[in-house]
Amino acid sequence: MKKLFVSQPMNGKSDKEILDERNRLIAEAEERSGEKFEVLETFFRGAPADAKPLWYLGESLKYLSEADMAIFAQDWIAARGCQIEHEAALRYGIATMVAGEVPVCK
Repeated sequence: MKKLFVSQPMNGKSDKEILDERNRLIAEAEERSGEKFEVLETFFRGAPADAKPLWYLGESLKYLSEADMAIFAQDWIAARGCQIEHEAALRYGIATMVAGEVPVCK
């Protein structure tokens, strides 16, 4: 089964908002691709109390390294971590999609 990485801005959002959006992104990725995915867990519970944003990014990049596909929330461009995850996915050949974006037909 292919593995899906979910990238979404989390700063300033409640756990419920984050998890609701995450579930929408997973559903969209599966609908658009026609596949079911094993979803990589990038919502970190039990992080160190003093964890800084760079700690979360480091953990996320570890999971991204295992992904076959990455889906990005529509507002990914506004978040530093998502920008870095997007660039890493592109540079390392991981397929990407942006939520709500219509694929370009060639």
